[in-house]
Amino acid sequence: MTALDGNGAVATTTWPVDSSALVKFQAPEIVFGIGALAEAGYAARRLGARRPFVVTDPGIVEAGWVRELLGHLRDVGLSPVVCSDVSPNPKDLEVAAAHDLYRANDCDVIVGIGGGSSMDAAKGVAVLAGNGGSILEYRGVDQVHREIPPLLMIPSTSGTGADVSQFCIITDTTRHMKVTIMGRALVPDISITDPRLLTTMPEWLNAATGLDALTHGIEAFVSRAHNALADVHALNAVGLVNQHLVTTMTTPDDHEARTGMAEAALAAGLAFTNAILGATHAMSHQVGGLLDAPHGVINGILLPHVIRYNAASSPDRFVALARSAGIPVDGVPAADVAEALADQVRALADEVGVPRSLRSLGITEEHLAVLSQNSLEDACLTTNPRPTDAEDIERIFRAAL
Repeated sequence: MTALDGNGAVATTTWPVDSSALVKFQAPEIVFGIGALAEAGYAARRLGARRPFVVTDPGIVEAGWVRELLGHLRDVGLSPVVCSDVSPNPKDLEVAAAHDLYRANDCDVIVGIGGGSSMDAAKGVAVLAGNGGSILEYRGVDQVHREIPPLLMIPSTSGTGADVSQFCIITDTTRHMKVTIMGRALVPDISITDPRLLTTMPEWLNAATGLDALTHGIEAFVSRAHNALADVHALNAVGLVNQHLVTTMTTPDDHEARTGMAEAALAAGLAFTNAILGATHAMSHQVGGLLDAPHGVINGILLPHVIRYNAASSPDRFVALARSAGIPVDGVPAADVAEALADQVRALADEVGVPRSLRSLGITEEHLAVLSQNSLEDACLTTNPRPTDAEDIERIFRAAL
């Protein structure tokens, strides 16, 4: 560092460098606000699109958002191709089929519009377009080594964070489990969030994705990989979900609440893509892969139990989270604060209609050993704040049963 001393001469000071304290924060270009979908054509063209490949699902088509998107793309001279065959919890076979369609039509920029399933499928197509093979070959961290096509993501739910994250979650249809693909290559180039798109979600999906955003914020903040830049977004997400989620359920046309939940989802995505997650997601992925059940619903069931498990060894990080959630914390022991946060998460899940037990989804004692073992393979578990083995995970599953 250089500066002028009192005599106008150059003074030099040396600051100690701690490489372990360095932070790299990854984020796409972000366009946010009511009406932002109108920017999609210009965004795709900036990425070099000529024949963009739009990945979506039948519900988004029916809601009319794909039609509006295609109009914006065509208005700037582009010739889009649509793949709308994505199902919830996208499958490896669906990604392969979508990639075949992408290749057959000589497409370029990939546009995902919809919930996390559509966006994850879009990322899967991009991985195959640049690297070939089977999407399951890229499970784990930084296994995508070749350049992939540009990615433009447009979320229609308020929670998955796939529009800004370095994650791609795909179901292995042979093993009936979800695999996590993670790496800088998967961070989209541009994210467009238009809160209008949130208004056509079914009520159950609104609840599920809102709880997913809450889980992202909480797990990112207590993650072993947490950092000051991600912490700001994690705490903001927790506060926004607690402030706005219920209102979006009771008053679906409340623009302020919808915009607040859109911001919550964005903030939570920025937090977890830079701080990673924890045991809730590692476990939820396995239940979702087995049952093809909604990810956010499973998170809502598991999260209070994982909070209690992690807080048993290190409750201090939960204090700031509880404060953001509106829980009184001054003078209260950290362990009690963490318990209050777990209780409040469960109360919120009750209020938005999420079941209280995994058994209500179809999980039984017979599933627990396999689910626990498979959870150990999930990359999210590596940053859980408390060391965890299969027996620990099975105990959490049993508590949530």
